[in-house]
Amino acid sequence: MSENPERAISYVLSRYVRKYMDSDVLILNKSTPTREATRMLHHYETDDIVVTDENNIPVGIVTDEDILRKVSDVTVYAESTTLKDIMTTPLITINEKATLQEALHKMRDNGIRKLPVLSNKNEILGMIFQTTIANVIRDATATPARLLSPPVKAILGNLGFVLQFAGVLLLVPAILATVLEDTVIATGIYLTTVLLLVTGFFLNSYGEKASLNLQQASILVFSSLFLLTLFGTVPYLYVLPSDETSIEAFSNAFFSSAAGFTTGGISLFHEPEKLNESFTFFRSYTQLVGGMSFIYLVITAFYPESKLQSMRGFISGRTLHMKELFLTITVIFSIYIVIVATLLYLFGEGNIIDNFSLAMSTLATGGFLPTSTILGNLLWQEQIILMGAMILGALPFTFHYAFVRKKFLSPKLGKEVLTYFAILGSAIILFISISDLDPMESAFITVSASTTAGLQQESLAELWSGAQTILIILMFIGGCGFSTAGGFKIFRLLQLRHFLDFINKVKRSKLTAETKKEMISTLIIIALFPIIAVIAGAHLAEIEQVSYEDAFFEAVGVITTGGLSAGVIDLNTDPATKIVLGFLMIFGRLEIIAIIYIFVPKLI
Repeated sequence: MSENPERAISYVLSRYVRKYMDSDVLILNKSTPTREATRMLHHYETDDIVVTDENNIPVGIVTDEDILRKVSDVTVYAESTTLKDIMTTPLITINEKATLQEALHKMRDNGIRKLPVLSNKNEILGMIFQTTIANVIRDATATPARLLSPPVKAILGNLGFVLQFAGVLLLVPAILATVLEDTVIATGIYLTTVLLLVTGFFLNSYGEKASLNLQQASILVFSSLFLLTLFGTVPYLYVLPSDETSIEAFSNAFFSSAAGFTTGGISLFHEPEKLNESFTFFRSYTQLVGGMSFIYLVITAFYPESKLQSMRGFISGRTLHMKELFLTITVIFSIYIVIVATLLYLFGEGNIIDNFSLAMSTLATGGFLPTSTILGNLLWQEQIILMGAMILGALPFTFHYAFVRKKFLSPKLGKEVLTYFAILGSAIILFISISDLDPMESAFITVSASTTAGLQQESLAELWSGAQTILIILMFIGGCGFSTAGGFKIFRLLQLRHFLDFINKVKRSKLTAETKKEMISTLIIIALFPIIAVIAGAHLAEIEQVSYEDAFFEAVGVITTGGLSAGVIDLNTDPATKIVLGFLMIFGRLEIIAIIYIFVPKLI
């Protein structure tokens, strides 16, 4: 007997109907004579017929009881009756990715005991029966406790898929390094790819794909970023100075890998022009993989197919479909990268590989630079191109998705996007007015901070404190939700409109439970970001012997994955500190709240 029947039932009801459906379904055209249908029912020993139209679209259902009841009617001439005359319509169906829980609800609401299961292309895949679901629930409560509980297996299964997906993607920089004959770099990247693929394979063997609750999803997202960062240290170990101790080499590699996959972008290599082109491409590519995969992961984990209808489409306002969303965003961002790299090549003097590296790093709001001098003498055209790319990376994925859904018509801007542009525009004007920098350079740094891309043309250590404060605030706020940008996001600022109602006892009672939870999460995130930055800044100021202002600025760049740096952290920073800061970038990418959900599920 299961030790926790309620947990077991909750788990099985979250499984997809496709796993438990009966695939043997009799499908006939609506013009089929009833007499022929009766013969087919007897031949295939089944009780149901799914009826389709001329285009093979399911339009109704006929059971053996329907045939007996309706054909026996004296008003019906049996010899000329077709399935169209006796079928039950409209047909109530369910998608293959729907859960058993949803199937039960649909059966209950429609007073039926079975549902045809359809694919996303409206193809009939099978039939799910109420009795089957009942048997699954009974078996779940009667099954002895296993070594791995169902929730753990669900986490492992999803984690294995993410690692394999990342492993396949990393073949691109590995192949490039091979073509450029950088054998040392290629070896490190290939080893990382193998580790990801093999680990993902074993996790898939012990796990299984299933939907997750919020706590399990939080564990999945953290585990994914941690393992990507851990395996991503391997290529760095091949290029770091050979005179370092093992702990120093690992800490530098771990910090650098975290800065890549979390899109933090703070670099320990202050002379990256000495790095090979293939390695700088790999660094920027990890930011693209981390930024894109993280969004995919969050949507998959927190917004499974059945719940995408409730996902806030800030722009399109329409239901999203997972596969369509993934393919669309991947294609659009690939086009963005090609366009940005091509424009940089046409207007600048950099080689094409460095241009692609910079394009990926910019659009992923990452911050790694192909060389330390690439931003030194930018033309105004190049600055505008990069600012546009950074802003694209900070906009919600639904913004880009809307271009395709609306057939490239201009999408209607939502509140979050309008608020983001209002904050960015105001910050640019204010920063230009109080800084001593060139207006174009001021605008560039402001956009870099607001998008948390972290691209900077010179050290910000000597920047006036008032100007630094503007950049710090912008990094804390970050970009829009469901983007590659960091920070606590614009949409959480919009949630503060409920703050006065939340602290008022009378008005708080009128708020929905969901609004209260969102407000609690928002307050926790907005409070913890600066608190962690204050503590990390104090530690950096002490161990690096720098001013607290510069140390705090550096700490904000870490926790917000903003990437802007005052040059405080380098290869000589204490190894333990760099490992902790690497974890802080992961925490910041998770917006901290996911870590809290892991240990305090009552907040969910």
